[in-house]
Amino acid sequence: MAASLCALPANAATVGGVLAWGKPDYDVTIPPPDALTGVTAVSAGSTTALALKGGAVLAWGANNWGANQIPAAATSGVSQIASGWGHELALKSGKVLAWGNNWYGQTTLPASVSSGVIAISTSNMHSLALKQGGLVVSWGTRTDVPAAAQTGVTAISAGGDHNLAIKNGGVLAWGSNTYGQATVPAGLTSGVTTVSAGFNHSLALKGGRVYAWGRDSLHQTEVPPEAQSGVVGVDAGFNHNVAYKADGTVVSWGSNVVGESTFIWCGPVFGVSAGDNDSFALKEDPAAAC
Repeated sequence: MAASLCALPANAATVGGVLAWGKPDYDVTIPPPDALTGVTAVSAGSTTALALKGGAVLAWGANNWGANQIPAAATSGVSQIASGWGHELALKSGKVLAWGNNWYGQTTLPASVSSGVIAISTSNMHSLALKQGGLVVSWGTRTDVPAAAQTGVTAISAGGDHNLAIKNGGVLAWGSNTYGQATVPAGLTSGVTTVSAGFNHSLALKGGRVYAWGRDSLHQTEVPPEAQSGVVGVDAGFNHNVAYKADGTVVSWGSNVVGESTFIWCGPVFGVSAGDNDSFALKEDPAAAC
């Protein structure tokens, strides 16, 4: 899941260090020293986390399938990152880079993503890329892209087995709909600035308010009052969500079985990312006292 870095408030920090909390398996919630300064983006996967620092990708956590073995091409010039289920993506000069788990073709890239790509997203076993002109490309376990998502799309998010996109300010959704995660609520046909797909639930941000739908087994679609105004960024994890507000405060809800929804630091933060059972935020100085 990629960090949410949209609609930054005026004078907000854009470079800082990683805070992490939740399940500590594989030391994924212990950012390495290199990730404590100079980071501009963070992305939580299932058991691996990525950070972007000076155009170079950092990785830590489980190294299954070589997820932490950064290819040479991803050590400079990278503009975006996305961590999945043991597979990792980076965007460099309009080209998608991929490494790690390839059980379902997650790192076997379509020829069309070798140029002209402006955004990437991944989650479970499939990935999305957004090309100039608004065309969505999908690979891995889910390759279908509806006609509506083949032009004019401005944002994408890959979920467990469904996808979200923004087109003309409205939400598009397709894929698995077992829990209603691809049934877009009324009122989200315009004005939407961010979408984020969890494992079986979905989020959208409109006018500073988070909307949620889909599976609610762990209260992941029950948006708390704090996330109904003033939100500037949000990310859906597998079964929980993390948002941050214009004042840099963090709001989390949903699954909290290992503390993944319990933010134990103070802000202000300028980005968030929710993973499987862990969460991440970016803060200008992670060591600063509250």
